[in-house]
Amino acid sequence: MGKTSSYRVPMVAGNWKMNTDREEALRLAKEIVQAVGSLYKTEIVLCPPYVWLGDVYQLVKSTRIKLGGQNIHWEDRGAFTGEISAQMLKAAGCKYVIIGHSERRRHFGETDEQVNRKIKKAVETGLSAIVCLGETLEERESGKTKEIIEKQFRESLAGIVDFDKIVIAYEPVWAIGTGRNATPEQAQDVHVLLRSLLKDTAKDAAEIRILYGGSVNSSNAGPLFAQNDIDGFLVGGASLKSTEFLAIINAVGT
Repeated sequence: MGKTSSYRVPMVAGNWKMNTDREEALRLAKEIVQAVGSLYKTEIVLCPPYVWLGDVYQLVKSTRIKLGGQNIHWEDRGAFTGEISAQMLKAAGCKYVIIGHSERRRHFGETDEQVNRKIKKAVETGLSAIVCLGETLEERESGKTKEIIEKQFRESLAGIVDFDKIVIAYEPVWAIGTGRNATPEQAQDVHVLLRSLLKDTAKDAAEIRILYGGSVNSSNAGPLFAQNDIDGFLVGGASLKSTEFLAIINAVGT
């Protein structure tokens, strides 16, 4: 596929967001487990709502599919009603956690400093962090994409020394849930920028995976993945349909 590194195992992560009831979650997970089997080298991660983590874990625990959470708090415990800790996710069977998703930043006011604290706690706990970065439509149209991405990268990942448990996800905010998506060339340009920022920060920059997220579907996954620096996808709406999600996995390859 023209990839510049043989070290980066492709990843497709499904972010179910605040969707599915228990029956839907179980059916979706079962369909994915049954279809995937042991055929894929691609790393597959399912991130259901917290209340279904235990149910989904029972279905994936003996498979190659990994479990992920959608968010954490940076404290281990305390008077933080409605929050969940990294230790809790780990105890529930999670290997990954999404941190800094644009919806967390936009709807709940998460800052780069808070994202940084969450990343550090995740890594300290033994979870791998899928760290989300991305610009709004206004920022892109005003020519500030590079400035915004660099700021989010440097502030969100400040003080991170070991990138072994870091996955970066570029998710242009203007392409999330809008039906719009970055062209392969637009996405690749930002991935190249992120790779250069990683080279300034991490000794193993060539091995760190950078995913694309933003209205990914079975139609655009192939052309996007063909870009040298796109190592897989963080999938939103399309991850709620097993046929779409599996088609995206197939586009990434075995």
